[in-house]
Amino acid sequence: MVYQPAAGARDLLPLDVEKKRWIEDRLQQVFHRWGYHRIITSTLERMDTLMAGEAIQRQMVIQLQNGEDDELGLRPELTASIARTVVTRMANATYPQRLYYNANVFRRTWESRHNRQQEFYQAGVELLGAGGLLANAEVILLVADCLAALGLREWHLILGEAGITRSLLSAFPANLQDKVRSAIAHLDRITIDTLPLSDKLRDRARTMLDLRGPSADVLQKVSSLELDEEQREAVNNLKSLVELLESEKKFPLILDLSLIQTIDYYTGIVFEVVNDTDQARVLGRGGRYDQLLGLYHPQGENIPGIGFGLSIEDLYQVLLSTQQLPQATPTSDWLVVPETANANAFAFAYAQKLRDSTDLVRVEIDLGGRDADAIRQYASDRGIAQIVWMKADGSSKIEPLR
Repeated sequence: MVYQPAAGARDLLPLDVEKKRWIEDRLQQVFHRWGYHRIITSTLERMDTLMAGEAIQRQMVIQLQNGEDDELGLRPELTASIARTVVTRMANATYPQRLYYNANVFRRTWESRHNRQQEFYQAGVELLGAGGLLANAEVILLVADCLAALGLREWHLILGEAGITRSLLSAFPANLQDKVRSAIAHLDRITIDTLPLSDKLRDRARTMLDLRGPSADVLQKVSSLELDEEQREAVNNLKSLVELLESEKKFPLILDLSLIQTIDYYTGIVFEVVNDTDQARVLGRGGRYDQLLGLYHPQGENIPGIGFGLSIEDLYQVLLSTQQLPQATPTSDWLVVPETANANAFAFAYAQKLRDSTDLVRVEIDLGGRDADAIRQYASDRGIAQIVWMKADGSSKIEPLR
């Protein structure tokens, strides 16, 4: 019998881990430079926690059952878990709170029914307790800094505004709003043309379907719609953000007010980061959620929040073609070989002295059972720089191999 990982699971071998860590280390350095602190939340959550924001479909969650008949699930994303943690464990926190994570998540998708991947790795941030232009700009510019740290240049940002889009949908009959929303989200013109809408509402739906492209064009189109005062204010806020981002000239920006297929708890800007290669990938997603934390707060207090998550797997695939990722696992610097049993204690002491260096030094002990030629061949195969031959009297001889 050949034992395999569970369906949808996979193992990461040392070189895979080295490449994954290369990405994560660079992202972490950026998070630190922007003043973010790491948070680690439970992999296992109560289902009522995961479902509170109505953002996650139940069938997406890999569910478990404990002995007390509580419904439990493996987290399919991090934002809900962090929101729960902050309002229940950090009640006296000073805002804004800048938090980042680097964690695995678990999701059932349509593809995963056919033994496709169900465990994923993400890194991202949550900026809590701050709303407005500057907070929105910080999170998006932080995304740009992350991709720059990875050496990625060919990418663009698709920016939407969930609050504006949801507000524009309110003009449609209540019984048709979900269908119009779905049609817009999937760019489905046929459904728009066949829904029982007045000519005026059909034109409005078609306009919403086309609210995608250069920011100036999209802002002009949305401004041509009949907007109330609140909607005009939201459009003006979006315009201010676009102007600020475009003044930085860090990345191409596409404005897309049809971007509403994202998680339902978003209340303001939403965005996707997409690479520009032939096989375009969504490298990350994010947005503003100003009502999510209130669902977990004991007094129902709303605390604004905005964040993003980057897909480590998709970044990995894009970076493979750049030759930036490590091509081998790190080699050891030393192999310490006790020549006799009486030299064992001296060998361990010598190895420890080497390891106590201020700089990272990788030191292996030869575990016996090989002659000198086999030891040299092992060291050569592993790329080890130097062998230390330890004698029974505690003396040593260094043999360089490079």
